[in-house]
Amino acid sequence: MDSEQRRRPRVSVHEEQAVTEPVVAGFSEFGLAGLTAVDYLTTQFEMEPVGHVRADGLPSITPFTAGEPRHPVRLHASNDVPVTALVGEQFVPVWAADEFGESLLEWIDASEVDELCLVSGIPVPHGPEDHRAFWIATEDFRERRLEETDLDPMGNGFLDGVGAALLDRGIDTDLAVSVLVTPVHPQVPDADAALRLLEGLVDVYGIDVETGPLETFAEEVREYYGELSARLQTVAEDDQPEDRMYM
Repeated sequence: MDSEQRRRPRVSVHEEQAVTEPVVAGFSEFGLAGLTAVDYLTTQFEMEPVGHVRADGLPSITPFTAGEPRHPVRLHASNDVPVTALVGEQFVPVWAADEFGESLLEWIDASEVDELCLVSGIPVPHGPEDHRAFWIATEDFRERRLEETDLDPMGNGFLDGVGAALLDRGIDTDLAVSVLVTPVHPQVPDADAALRLLEGLVDVYGIDVETGPLETFAEEVREYYGELSARLQTVAEDDQPEDRMYM
């Protein structure tokens, strides 16, 4: 792949039905905590696929279950949940984050979606008192969703990757954006971190979801996600987001 192709992946969003609810997204990154949390949400509520994101020019995977393939980046919805879930099993390298984020934003601009929440683990040194979810959010998201929650803001630092691209757009537009983060450990998936992110979503959106089976769910998918993590380990360091934040 030459440098021009490497810097310009082709990303497109395909809807099977109109998406109007806030979008909650989790991707293949850092302990797979965000991906595990959002995937768990879709499983618990039996959320149906309502669209997918096609990303040509990125490291490709085609996940499957019981011999049935599925799109690696999918939109799920259910009448029982006040959000649309974006499950991102395909890794998005740093060099593709802007293009990927911009494509999502172009789709959001053309839709009725005015709110997006990304959940993610971060690999930072931390103590037991930091085993909780934190937020980085635009002012309109804070006023709309966070004032009545028990969540705290993240300290100084910076984001890169898809989260950075989405937050940057939210600063100067009417799109309300938040990134919920929590420290992660090396194990994959980090079920404890995923649980903290899930509890954060419960707090933000008032979702009535049973979190008890998450550890069992994580164990069931541990082997699969372990293989996915092994693939991520082969990705060059320059392709990995740094997410250098300070508690």
